[in-house]
Amino acid sequence: MNIEAKAAFAPHKLLKNQIKAIHDHVIVSDMVFDERLTTGGILLLNDNGKGYGIRPRWGRVYAVGHEQQDVKVGQWILVDHGRWTRGLDIEDETGKISIRKIDPKDILMVSDEEECPKLEGVSTAVHIDKKV
Repeated sequence: MNIEAKAAFAPHKLLKNQIKAIHDHVIVSDMVFDERLTTGGILLLNDNGKGYGIRPRWGRVYAVGHEQQDVKVGQWILVDHGRWTRGLDIEDETGKISIRKIDPKDILMVSDEEECPKLEGVSTAVHIDKKV
């Protein structure tokens, strides 16, 4: 008998169309919590879970419920701090990603482009791996 054990922390393998948001729910991917680099060259360490890390974050819309009229799959949204669930690691046809459900009432802005608008009071630092 061959039993293949899967670690609890291993990504769940599915197809993108297998994830369906319900009602007006919004699921996002590509939220960045790692180190960032300011335009002045200062390295900002991962601040997630720390008091000074309280800030909105951008995420790309992965799936929307049938009642959601404000955002579409593929758009970028700015979500108020802490208004998302813990990440669920999955592996779909695009690769390994982490998805989160966000609170649709706490969407602050919507952008069709990854280069999202720079706002007063919103950090302009970029993810360290982007080197932009």
